[in-house]
Amino acid sequence: MRKNLGAQPALFPMPVAIIAAYDAEGTVCAMNAAWAQICGMDKIALFISEGHKTTAAIKETKAFTVSIADSANIVPADFFGIATGNKMPDKFERSGCTAVKSEFVNAPVITDFPVAIECELAEVVKTENMHCVVGKIVNASADEKVVGEDGKIDPEKVDALIFDQFRSGYYKVGEKAGQAWNAGKELMK
Repeated sequence: MRKNLGAQPALFPMPVAIIAAYDAEGTVCAMNAAWAQICGMDKIALFISEGHKTTAAIKETKAFTVSIADSANIVPADFFGIATGNKMPDKFERSGCTAVKSEFVNAPVITDFPVAIECELAEVVKTENMHCVVGKIVNASADEKVVGEDGKIDPEKVDALIFDQFRSGYYKVGEKAGQAWNAGKELMK
């Protein structure tokens, strides 16, 4: 029997994405945002509020990166979600993370995280119900330790974190369960 739980954001899993941008002075702004999603082969959507310092930085510099948080970096990843750059000007320095300028966009790549998606600002969509920053993906970069022999990112090596909105927990991505576009082929007959 099913139990009704009321209106809640009951979508699981959610990525733990670390959004980074330079502000007008060149300072690294970074935030944790679980509400991020690929919305095209070369587009990513970030459902983040206007009030974040990182959001303002993205609008100023027209570029940002999205890093996949991994379990080895759970402490700074969580810190990026609980501290606000609006009140803590040295937020990035306090994290202990390191950033380098992307070769492709005017945004920082946080080298501590294994995968980064480097984006140019495509548009900001603001309606009564949402504020969405859409980025055009220009490049994806990854630490060699998470790239397989086939030259592709290996999700099991990334050890990515996912966010649980039910109880505010972090979980690690586990083992492969099946092959996409293959597991359901039997039902096509």
